[in-house]
Amino acid sequence: MKRGGMFSSSSNPMFREQNMQRATEKTLDGDFIRIAGDRMTVSGAVNKSFILGAIMLLTAAVGFTMANPIFMWGGAILGLVVVVVASFKPQWSTFLAPLYAALEGLFVGSISMIYAAAFFPGIIFQAVTLTMAVFFVMLFVYKMGIIKVTGKLRSGIIMATGAIVVVYVVNMVLRLFGINMPFLHDGGLISIGISLVIVGVASMNLLLDFDNFDKGEQHGAPAYYEWFFAMGLLVTIVWLYIEILRLLSMLNRD
Repeated sequence: MKRGGMFSSSSNPMFREQNMQRATEKTLDGDFIRIAGDRMTVSGAVNKSFILGAIMLLTAAVGFTMANPIFMWGGAILGLVVVVVASFKPQWSTFLAPLYAALEGLFVGSISMIYAAAFFPGIIFQAVTLTMAVFFVMLFVYKMGIIKVTGKLRSGIIMATGAIVVVYVVNMVLRLFGINMPFLHDGGLISIGISLVIVGVASMNLLLDFDNFDKGEQHGAPAYYEWFFAMGLLVTIVWLYIEILRLLSMLNRD
């Protein structure tokens, strides 16, 4: 029997119902049967997440001590390319996920150094601490069932995330012509409010990542989805960290 789109509504572009369906089941005379092979587990995905986190921390240290535009933009652009490739070829996640973590570490380390130099070194510690605090709070909220990941919640998070992506894209295009989108980077109360909303949406995306771990195990996703979902979680954590860093920078402006 064909399963519904448990993964189709994730706001993370890596999670697509078609990918999960093709990897987990195949068609035979109009029915769906299981493909033999190792299956992912939540514990396996958690372990892969720790591995990716360690890789990112190592390259982030390099990016921080040797910060330069090549590391920052190269890590960001190539990391995005890796995510796009993985979204179409999740079976390649076994090597794409570590590559993404390494590239993203260069980006995170370099941009962290830029913020530390522009404001004060302690801003990095504050951003890391707040990111981890938000992560564990959202994990507690999810595990305790305080917020349940329903279809409506997923849809709401998707729409909010999509709106933010549109704003980012429009802002990037405008900046190519020397135009800054008002209220987005000026550090005023409206900018701070917008930044808080974005941090909130990024935090809610963590719930979808946690739920994907559980759903992947429940529905027998292939073992390589441990790397795939771990990479998706890292995508959200990096986004959350950058947004918190940007929020702190606005709060610390003179």
